[in-house]
Amino acid sequence: MRRTIAAATRNMQAKFDFSGRVALIVGGTTGIGAATAQAFRSAGARVIATGVSEAELGEALANAAFADIELVRLDVLDTAAIPALIEPLPRLDVVVYCAGIIRRDAEFDPTVFEQVLAVNVSGGMRVATAARPLLARSGGGSILFIASMLSYFGGPKSPAYSASKGAVRQLTMSLAGAYAADQIRVNAVAPGWIVTNLSRGARDDESRNAMIVARTPMARWGQPDEVADPIMFLCSDAARFITGAIVPVDGGFLTI
Repeated sequence: MRRTIAAATRNMQAKFDFSGRVALIVGGTTGIGAATAQAFRSAGARVIATGVSEAELGEALANAAFADIELVRLDVLDTAAIPALIEPLPRLDVVVYCAGIIRRDAEFDPTVFEQVLAVNVSGGMRVATAARPLLARSGGGSILFIASMLSYFGGPKSPAYSASKGAVRQLTMSLAGAYAADQIRVNAVAPGWIVTNLSRGARDDESRNAMIVARTPMARWGQPDEVADPIMFLCSDAARFITGAIVPVDGGFLTI
């Protein structure tokens, strides 16, 4: 199965050429972000991937999969750090905002609730605002947000995460309309149950894992590279007339 997925990923990357383009992957050292950074690198882009901590960056630096990817520390809550990273770049063509946190039951605390929204939504808005002038100067480009299946229904154990992903869906559509005059396209993917650090708790819970697999029409968890492929498509010239779209990548979870 993994060989089949890897072959499909190589075929997808062969269809897209990002040579000469610059892609910024915020939250690009783990999970979906890491798979996305590696996919754009394989497609010829100059890739800058950010991590929130030195430990996170250290793990990535020690991983051969991050060869030729520029790794930078960035805290999306630091309002000065975002423009300091983006504005000096010579050009920018793609921004993928993968930074996100979930605190589950702790999110019923209003302070924690606000922290989750600050990272998952406000951080994305800060990055988009800082990137807009440079994207426009490069002839337009793409911003891609990570929404969720929880953009469409509630999460009783994660009210802040669910609210933030609902907001990401609305932010995507709003910025798509606002940025179109600059030829900047803004889209999102809505992952379902994907094998990442955020989902480890559900995967390690035998009964919950079984429920998730049974509820998913394709009867398995998704892999990060299976989210990176549609991200590449939405950021490519093949999707040049697509903006404001939220594409589910969930093995059919939302269909039933």
